[in-house]
Amino acid sequence: MRLVALVTAVVVSLWNVERVPHTAVLPAVLGLLPFAIGKYVLCPLRWHAISTSGRTRRWHLRAYAESEILGLITPWHAGADLWRVHRLETAGVRRASGAAEVALDRFVGAVGLVVAVAVTGVTLPWTVLAIALGAAALVLVAALVVRRRRPSLTGRWPWPSPKVFALGVLLSIGYQATILGLLVGAIAAVGGPVPGLQLVAVFGASQVAGVLPGVHGASPRDGALVAGLAAIGVSWREAFGAVALTTLLYWIPALLIGGSLMFLRWRGWFTERHPETA
Repeated sequence: MRLVALVTAVVVSLWNVERVPHTAVLPAVLGLLPFAIGKYVLCPLRWHAISTSGRTRRWHLRAYAESEILGLITPWHAGADLWRVHRLETAGVRRASGAAEVALDRFVGAVGLVVAVAVTGVTLPWTVLAIALGAAALVLVAALVVRRRRPSLTGRWPWPSPKVFALGVLLSIGYQATILGLLVGAIAAVGGPVPGLQLVAVFGASQVAGVLPGVHGASPRDGALVAGLAAIGVSWREAFGAVALTTLLYWIPALLIGGSLMFLRWRGWFTERHPETA
């Protein structure tokens, strides 16, 4: 089933790019390189910073890279989160604690997204910001209430210090910048004009649309990004081509890095011991 889902997702991306004319390779590669660093270095480092599993940075780098393949073939990138929880559980972490840790990593990433758009000076609509900040406040209040009323339930949950939380947000901002760089490279690769600061607002709005589930390459986030690019002066053909190319470029580091690490671990190249027996 995983193989069928993987092939289907890749075929969707390839079918989209097949409809894109005259794609230049160099701008796409220049945009892909920083994105690969952001996705497979900055994001695992953020996870490691807030983690209480006792695993090393190298372990988090491998586990995160492996999870990306499953994330690309599942709606809402849920497969990646489930895989990370599974890897934490096999490392000796309780399932509830692992799920809380991954959820916290997701939350820090969302905060980094909102801050990244706000810092640029290009704000999202006030209603969108109010909803995002309101949801974040509700999550924090609920977590604090549960921690106070049921300390036994949250005894193993990760509670990062303000310094660690700020570090996670900074790493998230850096990751968002690499995604934006990939988008700029994809627009240049299909021959479209690269917009200015308006692109940041469009990018931020499309990321907010990513809260709705969808298949990679045909999600509400991709549709919002195409519509936003067209609204700021990019032709529909070039907007669709840039987004389609971006979804395909995601697969290159996922298969090369995540696929290789998953294969090597399956072949027994990585021996992992539980923290209590290390």
